[in-house]
Amino acid sequence: MLTSVRVPVVSEAEHSAPDDARPTLMCFSHLRWDFVFQRPQQLMSRFADDMTIIYWEEPMETGAGETPKLQVRSAEDFPNIRIVVPHLPEGLDEDQRDMMLKRLLDAYAAGLSRPLVAWYYTPMMLTFSRDLDASVTVFDAMDELSKFKFAPARLLELEQELIDRADLVFTGGSSLFEAKRDRHDSVYLFPSSVDRKHFAKARSALPQPEDQAAIAQPRLGFYGVLDERFDTELLGQVAEMRPDWSFVMVGPVVKISDDDLPKRPNIHYLGSKKYEQLPAYLSGWDVALMPFAMNESTQFISPTKTPEYLAGGKPVVSTPVKDVVRHYGQLQGVGIAATADEFVEQCEHMLRLDADGDWLSEADLLLSASSWATTQARMAALIGALIGERSTSSSPALLVAAE
Repeated sequence: MLTSVRVPVVSEAEHSAPDDARPTLMCFSHLRWDFVFQRPQQLMSRFADDMTIIYWEEPMETGAGETPKLQVRSAEDFPNIRIVVPHLPEGLDEDQRDMMLKRLLDAYAAGLSRPLVAWYYTPMMLTFSRDLDASVTVFDAMDELSKFKFAPARLLELEQELIDRADLVFTGGSSLFEAKRDRHDSVYLFPSSVDRKHFAKARSALPQPEDQAAIAQPRLGFYGVLDERFDTELLGQVAEMRPDWSFVMVGPVVKISDDDLPKRPNIHYLGSKKYEQLPAYLSGWDVALMPFAMNESTQFISPTKTPEYLAGGKPVVSTPVKDVVRHYGQLQGVGIAATADEFVEQCEHMLRLDADGDWLSEADLLLSASSWATTQARMAALIGALIGERSTSSSPALLVAAE
């Protein structure tokens, strides 16, 4: 694949010729593959069973005057996923960056097998990829990025262009679906799913990670990105109200300062962990937390944590995020709290729940209808149908992964 690319390529992936039997899916993502294993990784790892996946990341800067290049590697444990990272010299203006990225993309894409699916998580990458000769274009709106801190000024303009160009628009939650369903003829709701088998490991007494083992119980935990969506003030208040509880925070700090995080003896920040490690941490918690701030950045979120926590056998306490209340608020094992007092009250209630009580059976019944495998298969069927209509040489069945 890479030997025909006439641009500088630093490759840790095995060089190979295009496999004409496998379609290609090129995923343009603002989230790096190795950052947090979430929706893009869950879906792309499943599409990789039947397609070659090119995961195009945000560019990295090199020294001024250096030659633009692509760094390519295979994703760990997923040989059919190639991570492509452009390296651009520092000091470029926006037009120069787009011009160089377009040259790199055009040269790289020339060696890819067809049909080609262009899949976007960020409209910002449309600036250099709009001329890509894709058979199908997908916009998977997992978040309302315009509401996030430091959102680019052109994001809304480019999002509208992407929606106009897209063949399919997928949304990661009900609130996002309602916001976008009138902007395109083919908008589909694919809410957060769950890998139940993976997180069900937490229902067993797993060996505790070294950095958690000595933390006193009861333990109330959160894993995920600590950013502007996280209610730091609420966490600080609850920790102060219940100094006998231990609060375990697992995940990277992004777009906020470490100084913004509450510092108390019973709050423990353990940093980023791999996806494979999460069940071990979850297994040692008594209650799982979702202390999201109720602000503009959380207006449309549909956290994947809710089903993951429940699949791990842990009751959940969350602030009143709209999609959490709508889809999980009726469950006995999910408490909704808007204030620190309510949060403490709901946590106390969840600590009293029988670990094997009816609440867990109720949660399992709801989760039985949710899986990333099913979600990916439904998406693949929609994409395959379009490719089948547009090319007699491609079969929709190529794109559908087994459940």
